[in-house]
Amino acid sequence: MHKEEIQVHPFPPIYDKDSRILILGTMPSVASRQNQFYYGHPQNRFWKVLSVVLGSRLPENIQEKKELLLNHGVALWDVLASCRIQMSKDSSIKDPVVNDFGSMLKNTRICAIYTNGRKADSLYQKLVYPYTGILSTVLPSTSPANAQYDLEKLIGEWMVIREYLHLF
Repeated sequence: MHKEEIQVHPFPPIYDKDSRILILGTMPSVASRQNQFYYGHPQNRFWKVLSVVLGSRLPENIQEKKELLLNHGVALWDVLASCRIQMSKDSSIKDPVVNDFGSMLKNTRICAIYTNGRKADSLYQKLVYPYTGILSTVLPSTSPANAQYDLEKLIGEWMVIREYLHLF
């Protein structure tokens, strides 16, 4: 059994003044922390799904990933600033401390929040929504652990984010 460790969120949110939607995960995985950026596990389908939904080519490095987000009005962060967690298992999260969303929401055009998976959504609803007043829409997790959704089905579900992005 892996031991539980306190993790502090290792990198800043991605957003600018033109961001219109915010996508939230829970906490960066072990692979993401090692790769120094969001959704760094090679089997996580986040970047594949997002590039198709946004009609762009698949980004290959951190700079291209940031550009994909910012060029399409997408902000990216996680609900938690810190927590106790075993490896990358969201189900093991204890003692969650949330990020402060005040500055981001005040300095952007964010009008919709989407959560990547049920755990991110439940943490957001319980710990953040009372302060932001912005309802979230839960999307199926892009994690490889979410085997009930193949890539095509994930892309179909994630298309909803285009509603606020004025794409196509």
